[in-house]
Amino acid sequence: LKKMAAAQAGGMMRRVALSRPRVPVFARGLASAQPRLTTHYKKLDRSKDSRWAGVDMERTSDQTDILIVGGGPAGLSAAIRLKQLSAAAGKEYRVTVVEKAGAPGAHTLSGAVLEPRALDELFPDWREMGAPITNAVKEEGMSFLTATMRLPLPVPPKSVLDNHGNYIVRLGDVVAWLSEKAEELGVELYTGYGAVDLLYDEEGAVVGAATNDVGVAKDGSPKPSFERGMELRARATLLAEGCHGSLSKETIEKYSLREGKCEQTYGLGLKEVWRIKPELHKPGRVEHTVGWPVDIHTWGGSFLYHLDEPGDTLIAVGYVVGLDYTNTYLSPFQEFQKWKTHPGIRTIFEGGERLSYGARALNEGGLQSIPKLTFPGGALIGCSAGFLNVPKIKGTHTAMKSGMVAAETAFAALQALPEDAAEDALIDMAPYQPAMEGSWVWQELTAVRNVRPSLHSPLGLWGMLAYAGGIQYLFGGREPFTLKHAGKDSATLRPAAECARIEYPKADGVLTFDILSSVALTNTNHDHNEPSHLTLRDDDVPVLKNLAIYDGPEQRFCPAGVYEYLTNEAGEQRLQINAQNCIHCKTCDIKCPSQNIDWVVPEGGGGPAYQGM
Repeated sequence: LKKMAAAQAGGMMRRVALSRPRVPVFARGLASAQPRLTTHYKKLDRSKDSRWAGVDMERTSDQTDILIVGGGPAGLSAAIRLKQLSAAAGKEYRVTVVEKAGAPGAHTLSGAVLEPRALDELFPDWREMGAPITNAVKEEGMSFLTATMRLPLPVPPKSVLDNHGNYIVRLGDVVAWLSEKAEELGVELYTGYGAVDLLYDEEGAVVGAATNDVGVAKDGSPKPSFERGMELRARATLLAEGCHGSLSKETIEKYSLREGKCEQTYGLGLKEVWRIKPELHKPGRVEHTVGWPVDIHTWGGSFLYHLDEPGDTLIAVGYVVGLDYTNTYLSPFQEFQKWKTHPGIRTIFEGGERLSYGARALNEGGLQSIPKLTFPGGALIGCSAGFLNVPKIKGTHTAMKSGMVAAETAFAALQALPEDAAEDALIDMAPYQPAMEGSWVWQELTAVRNVRPSLHSPLGLWGMLAYAGGIQYLFGGREPFTLKHAGKDSATLRPAAECARIEYPKADGVLTFDILSSVALTNTNHDHNEPSHLTLRDDDVPVLKNLAIYDGPEQRFCPAGVYEYLTNEAGEQRLQINAQNCIHCKTCDIKCPSQNIDWVVPEGGGGPAYQGM
């Protein structure tokens, strides 16, 4: 924060990353006593804690024009578009982006096949600008898997699955490139700073956000190095945190933005990068599968993309499981590992080497689950709102477009301010809603709105495939009805007594792997002596409800080995939270059946350090 203040005082507000050693620590079965699981200051009142008596709790404050929380595709597109419009009009508006990752793109994870539609609008000459987007899709295939067979499925031309004109990318590299372009335009980009609190005025409007405190010990007490977070106040705050962001969740609840909408439904995407045999490598090839290993009533599917990097033979491979699954014994991580063993899949990996791993939750609700986009003092953009096109298996282009539309709305509102407006006068973001509803994003999501919920028919996957290949393809979303989602993903688990156990094979360390060796590849790191950012509303609920009724599903739905139940010598069980393993996927916050887990922002710079994921 001293670095931020110094840069600010010198008029050089640019990206400043926290400097800290990144030494991954992976925990399992720690024996140390942990009398209290939740010690985070977001959940505890420090004014009543004698250990905080006499500690200076005043925050430094700074005023900007537009604050963007999150430096992913949506946030950076918004920042870039604002600066482009400002330059064209000869105006100088301050645009500030705060990003919790230690470096641009370090928390970004996606497949990814990029549709360049939004990028064409943002930078029409991106091809000449050196964008890391060169691997055009050359061929593609879709398959249905049974336990022993791989059956080809058609990919009709101009259907949502048709990838003609798209590019296979490493999205983390694209984000890093966008951040460079943003800074060149004058955007003030701060990595390593997580926004932990929203700031409100007396009327309840959002007036900015505060970055996280640093120097707080695991037991919640102040360290000698304690520094209060900084207040960043703005005329408008755009939340671009990605899927299920903590401040976005708070905003949706506070302002009832989901009223009249379906609950958001999610998937968990798991990804690995492999180096394969040269003779198997086909740069520009895209492959998807549905079916095995999940049953027909569970949403699941794979992607396999052949990268094109000089002197290498890399593929990006992954599996997505819908988090509305019902069997408490299902493990998305293990389903991914199992998928790789299919006789029609495993040959691509034989003789290869796994290089990277990661996981991230994604929005799957589509049009029905998009909340109201604006609130007093700001707006939701990108995956904070949920613009993923599930049948198309793409969301970067829609996220970028939403950021650009929000930027255009904000710029018009800034221009409309009277010359004598107060420095902290809020602008009205309300026109952003109709602007999005009139955009091609809304048209695209309207056309596919019924595909994902069609899985919930008695026919399951067969019904969804029939709907997507028949009604949706023929009518393109013009059908006179809209299907609904089943409800919250946290409410779909059945009690353990009603579920069949799923026995997964032991990892062989060659084709399949265990969770901890996988997490090691994420380079994730959190200070072991900081409060767990995986907070609980009630420390007793895990044993009394999650374990007693659902046999501890946290141990299975977490893809990073964060949660485990331990038994002491007296036979008493307790939940162990290995917070330093967390890769910020947010699955626990989404799927916990008691909705007892509340993911909050850890100290800035913590979490995974993905490289081109």
